[in-house]
Amino acid sequence: MPSTATPNAPTRGREITIVGIDGAGKSTLAARLHQALNDAGHKTILVGKHTTDVPADLELAAYVDQLNTLVYRRDARVAQECGDHYWLLALAAWYTLQDKLVIQPALAAGTHVILDNAHHKILARYAVNPEVSTELAEQVFAHLTEPDLVFFLHIDAHTALTRKGEFSSLETGHSGGADEDFVRYQDTVLATLREHADRGGWLSMDVTDMDRDQVFHTAAQALTDRLQLPL
Repeated sequence: MPSTATPNAPTRGREITIVGIDGAGKSTLAARLHQALNDAGHKTILVGKHTTDVPADLELAAYVDQLNTLVYRRDARVAQECGDHYWLLALAAWYTLQDKLVIQPALAAGTHVILDNAHHKILARYAVNPEVSTELAEQVFAHLTEPDLVFFLHIDAHTALTRKGEFSSLETGHSGGADEDFVRYQDTVLATLREHADRGGWLSMDVTDMDRDQVFHTAAQALTDRLQLPL
């Protein structure tokens, strides 16, 4: 039987996702890995909460940007009035478009993807929300591309708070504006992320006592060992 493979088709890229509570250092690590992979000759893009670029299709890019504006660049009071179920579905729509129009084409073209601000933290937040079914939350994100490697940056909430210095109402689960509200909520989210890590085989890194260089070098070694992407 003749082969159906496309001649000279690029090797699929790898998706590397970084997960953790607010203040864990996700964006810092994502940026460093993105730069280091490109410097090492591995074509890589960094995808975050405001990534809306759709190569070669300006109309689609404009549409994705409009959705991003609705989801992430909106008035906080308006957001709260819309309710938890609305925001679950709005976030699912956002992650769906970003996955379909940005991440999947990049992977198919052989480009690696560093994903910051993945949906796992959204799932953790909804898991501690009694108003929304955990099963529903998991279902609306179930179709997204499965990462090749997930780094779970584990840090206690007190240390995360010290690093951040300030926080938003969302980062306390809208439970209050005091430090203890942040710590209590983030500890609850952290417990849920641990459950996901155990089920999903994530690479857990306790970064509480690690500086940025130590975190980076540990992650870089994992890329070499697990994905054969030496830096």
